[in-house]
Amino acid sequence: MSLLALTDTQISTWVATFMLPLFRITAVLMTMPIFGTTLVPRRVRLYFAVAITVVLVPGLPPMPEVRALDLSALLLIGEQVIIGALLGFSLQLFFQAFVVAGQIISIQMGMGFASMVDPTNGVSAAVIGQFLTMLVTLLFLGMNGHLVVFEVLTESFTTLPVGSGMLVNHFWELAGKLGWVLGAAMLLVLPAITALLVVNIAFGIMTRAAPQLNIFSIGFPLTLVLGLVIFWVTLGDILNQYQPLAVEALQLLRSLAQAR
Repeated sequence: MSLLALTDTQISTWVATFMLPLFRITAVLMTMPIFGTTLVPRRVRLYFAVAITVVLVPGLPPMPEVRALDLSALLLIGEQVIIGALLGFSLQLFFQAFVVAGQIISIQMGMGFASMVDPTNGVSAAVIGQFLTMLVTLLFLGMNGHLVVFEVLTESFTTLPVGSGMLVNHFWELAGKLGWVLGAAMLLVLPAITALLVVNIAFGIMTRAAPQLNIFSIGFPLTLVLGLVIFWVTLGDILNQYQPLAVEALQLLRSLAQAR
């Protein structure tokens, strides 16, 4: 009775073929929005990463030869984790732009105190920011943004092959986009901020014209109500505001992965 004999080379090849792509895919799923939140259990994310890896591995380019217990294997694993985390974090920038926009609107209209625990991150956030986050999540899924992410992830194994070491330029490119979040948030809330500024100037003129008017007793509720009305009106154009930001975020993702 003969036993199956496996050499170290065969075992290393099998490990590299499956494990190295698994680390990159898992890093993306752990850091990207929607799938990388606490709403999705870690075990489910891991099962999902394994399923995606099993589907993608037959069509991926050949992996470098790896010695399982060698330092080079750890370096390759670290490289895959960093590349996956960069891709996932680039999408986080897009979603955080809407969170920052909600925070700015809340403070401007006097609802900065109205906060609740964000179930996705476990921190306290403004209610309007939570609403915008849920709205953007539905738009992102409804327009198949997650499918574009998986497409770029698959192509990254060709444009950023395992062991290429092309990471420095990606760090600088992503760091240069950090200011884009604040700029995008300001563009989102600029109409609402302008309208609320006009409301506050009107209250200031009323105070000068009629000093006996208790502006503090009527100014706050009126600013709150008018702020909600202005926010409701601006939501009618949310799709036109979402599309260019989503396109720019996905272009950043493709640029990081050097995909077409």
